[in-house]
Amino acid sequence: MKHLLFVCVENSCRSQMAEAFARMHGKGNVEVYSAGSRPSGAVNVKAIDSMREVGYDLSKHGSKSLNEIPNIEYDVVVTMGCGDECPAVRAKQREDWDLPDPKALPLAEFRRTRDLIESKVKEVLQRLERV
Repeated sequence: MKHLLFVCVENSCRSQMAEAFARMHGKGNVEVYSAGSRPSGAVNVKAIDSMREVGYDLSKHGSKSLNEIPNIEYDVVVTMGCGDECPAVRAKQREDWDLPDPKALPLAEFRRTRDLIESKVKEVLQRLERV
């Protein structure tokens, strides 16, 4: 089982959607988490609505801190372009996706960010399958 972690500042939009897509497309082959360096405490309503459009119920997720995730070595840790380095999180591989925070974007641009996240998650999952 591979372990995957997505991190953004608030753990309310980008990392939550990435976690959801990894759950959708990982087909039970990955253990996936998301967290925030300064979690907001709630998942963004636009993220919940936009994920509902693609068949995922994000309303059951909660915004978590890095202290609330398992203390393990992750196969991949992905940050979302928000300057979070997560030095306390052990990882075999780290990457940063330079993604704008979509929370204030109009719905069409929010959906584009969501779709970009899905594409990037699929790429990570494909790489993990080959390892």
